[in-house]
Amino acid sequence: MCLVASMPAAAFRTLLEAAPTVTLAVLKQLVKRIRTVTNRVYEFTTLHVSSRVQAEVLRLASTALREGKSARIVPPPTHVEIASRVSTHREAVTRELSHLSRIGIIERRDDALLVRDIDRLAEMVHEATGE
Repeated sequence: MCLVASMPAAAFRTLLEAAPTVTLAVLKQLVKRIRTVTNRVYEFTTLHVSSRVQAEVLRLASTALREGKSARIVPPPTHVEIASRVSTHREAVTRELSHLSRIGIIERRDDALLVRDIDRLAEMVHEATGE
C-alpha cells in the first residue's frame, strides 16, 4: 500500500458534502472492505484449515489471468505467504496444496500456480462455507 494523497479531515468532510458522487464511491469502497473483513473473520472462526487454504487460492485465482476454466497466478505465492493469510502454518498449506494437486485442481509451475478448475475449487469452497 502507498499514500497517494492526503487531506485534512475537515476538507474531506466538505468534499463529501459537496460531491455526492465522491460520497457514493467512498461508501461503496467501505462496504466492500467491511464485507471482505466479515468474510475473513467468518473463515478464521468457522472453517477448517484446508477450507481456508482453498478459499485463499480461489481469491487469488479470481484476480489472476483467466483461460477458460483455469487461472494462472503469477508470481506463485509461497506456502508461507498463504499460511500467513489464512492464519496457519506452512506445513498445513503444503498438505492442502499437495491434495489439490493430486486431485487435479491445481498445478505448481516454476513461474506460476495454475488453478486448472476454478469451478470445482469454487464448489469445494461453497460446500465448506455454505455461500
